[in-house]
Amino acid sequence: MPTKPKTIGIDARMYGYAQTGIGNYIRHLLKYVFELDKKNNYVIFLMPEEFDNFKLPSERIKKVKVSAKWYGWKEQLLLPFQLYKKKLDLMHFTHFNSPILYLKKIIVTIHDVTPFFFPGHKMKSIIRRVGFRTVFFSSVKKASKVIAVSKNTKNDIVDYFKIKENKINVIYEGVDGQFKIINDNQKIIGIKKKYNITKPFIFYTGVWRNHKNLAGLIKAFGILRNKYKLDYQLVLGGKEDLYYPEAKEAWKKLGLENKIIRTGFINQEDLPLFYNTAELFIIPSFYEGFGLIGLESMACGTPVVSSNTTSLPEVLGDAAIYFNPNSPEEMAEKIKLVLTDKKLYNELREKGFKQVGKYSWEQMGIETLKIYNNILK
Repeated sequence: MPTKPKTIGIDARMYGYAQTGIGNYIRHLLKYVFELDKKNNYVIFLMPEEFDNFKLPSERIKKVKVSAKWYGWKEQLLLPFQLYKKKLDLMHFTHFNSPILYLKKIIVTIHDVTPFFFPGHKMKSIIRRVGFRTVFFSSVKKASKVIAVSKNTKNDIVDYFKIKENKINVIYEGVDGQFKIINDNQKIIGIKKKYNITKPFIFYTGVWRNHKNLAGLIKAFGILRNKYKLDYQLVLGGKEDLYYPEAKEAWKKLGLENKIIRTGFINQEDLPLFYNTAELFIIPSFYEGFGLIGLESMACGTPVVSSNTTSLPEVLGDAAIYFNPNSPEEMAEKIKLVLTDKKLYNELREKGFKQVGKYSWEQMGIETLKIYNNILK
């Protein structure tokens, strides 16, 4: 006798925030799970900004508009009632922040545990710190399954929260098809002109928070110019964060302000052009949950020089050159090595293409759907 279709909820409140890893994850999760699952019903929970834009691909999928933004009191006090109303058989929280009062069957995806190592300005309040830890702990404890995006993240969850290893499944992310070699010279010229890039450049993109080590990168860039006499520009993508002034202080102190291009927010259409145009992509981070940006750069044929910490060696493998992020001197030395050794540069490009082939958003969808079905049996 065929089993009755189940109803699965997905927290898609961060859908549409494409510049965040979580927004990217949700977009691909919805795309592939909906394509693959021909049986179950779904309810997705969206913020008002994206509710009207989201087109339902099947009559088995419903959408619900919620006003409970992440990390706020509404998330804990109002969202549970909207979830209970839908009588879900399973709820997938795509980030750690599930409501403590929602006690039905859940799975949760954990992207990283960065705030426990690098709390940031929002965690200065002890109330916030306790609240954050309580919600995180509640989510991983009550979940039927926890999805971690890397083995490193899994190990951190086990170490920090004493969760049993067999409760956690590692499911890697993938690389979007838009990240590829672009041979349109006019577009390359156009992006350089738009951002006043006049020399070969080293590229970084991401948030400007303390765990990203931008001050260390700027110091390394100073060494690259002054000690090694390499006449490059540094292009920093992402919105400047006033709460983390270390980067600005570093370039002012070193007199590098005119050598650094600050692009601000880079839209999804322009991002592959930056990767394609850069000589090299740099990940100076102290902590990364997955490091998808490194794979995106590799897919565009641009070699990656990366910090040797957390998930980065696991995800990037032998297709990147690594350095200690606490040493700007070593960072500069490795950047110089890749920029000046043509043989190594080309080897890294070829290894990069192979490394990208190991990751697939579709595979992420397949493995996630398998978890849904196993729990619902």
